Amino acid sequence: MAEEEATRLQFNPHVWALPPYNAGMNVDDARALSGRDEVARLASNENPEGCSPKVTEVLREMVWEPWRYADPACRALRAALARHLRVDADHIVVGNGSEELIAAVSRAVLQPGDQVVTVAPSFGLHEIEPLACGASVVKVPMSDRLTFDVPALQAALTAKPALCFLSTPWNPVGPALSEAQLARLVASASPETLLVMDEAYFEYADEQGPDVLQALRASGLPYVALRTFSKAYGLAGLRVGYAICSHRQIARAMANAKTPFNVNAAAQAAAQAALADQAWMRASVQRLRAERERVRAQLGQQGWRVAPSQTNFLFVDTRQNSVDVAERLLRAHGIIVKAWREPGYEQFLRVTIGMPPENNRFLDAMRALATPSAMPELPAATGEAA
Repeated sequence: MAEEEATRLQFNPHVWALPPYNAGMNVDDARALSGRDEVARLASNENPEGCSPKVTEVLREMVWEPWRYADPACRALRAALARHLRVDADHIVVGNGSEELIAAVSRAVLQPGDQVVTVAPSFGLHEIEPLACGASVVKVPMSDRLTFDVPALQAALTAKPALCFLSTPWNPVGPALSEAQLARLVASASPETLLVMDEAYFEYADEQGPDVLQALRASGLPYVALRTFSKAYGLAGLRVGYAICSHRQIARAMANAKTPFNVNAAAQAAAQAALADQAWMRASVQRLRAERERVRAQLGQQGWRVAPSQTNFLFVDTRQNSVDVAERLLRAHGIIVKAWREPGYEQFLRVTIGMPPENNRFLDAMRALATPSAMPELPAATGEAA
């Protein structure tokens, strides 16, 4: 069909109007723009330490037939997850990354005209996928202290939205809900609202924090908890995520809404190997937590305002156009970071915690930028809104 004839087609207006997803910069483009072969890739929250040696061993030694379809139900992986989480395998859905499951739960639950609540700044797909289903999205801005505005979220939940997306720890900002905050939100939710807690950074959260899954189980509310092997387990390139659902009916609806044969055989085998090596994952998480706090402290000493974080990244207020800052970091220093482009938050950039030499390079580059203006003190905490 000629290009001019294609314009006669009637496109889905919900999809046509979607905002673009900010996927970050391709490394080859970054090399071309910076003129450097070696670039620091600090934009996509990958694990810089890679993955467990058991994963590479399994992938190297596995005997499989790439011309055959993988198990569409991911039975072996779901069984392993069920044992690990102590839940029924029928309550687990596996996806091509947790991103596919965000789309699946939106398709499973939402109808045109429904309302969805999430936060701002948000993980882009928490807005994009509901909009694609014809829903409206209410975004609750973060507090002045760069944390969850819990009273505002409670107020939004009283409207009984069809679905609520919350990430804890929070991408792109970094903090996690406290036990008291989580309890307040659960108490404010209606059984008519499906709570979707995106725990992509679950493994990086402080160990003394609340058990979100247990709190959801105890609430009696319908829920979905999303987790992934892309971050702490280091399998970003293989794309494996999973959903833990409160009811079999939710899991069935989500499974119906995703594509068949969605997780390839190598990814399923790698995820099982990664899950079996908890010692490697926990040791990696401990190192990256310590490195995150070192980088955060040094950025603060330089005068930058940084959100609290329980993830493997930091959200930095540059007090200027962060696209310009990101371009300067790339062109002058060969560092890729993610400039946030969401309306109202264009002065923020998100930087992944890399290996120490990469982080030192980033810190030196930030120091080399024009000295930021004096940053005001954060306002005092006011109750549980912080």
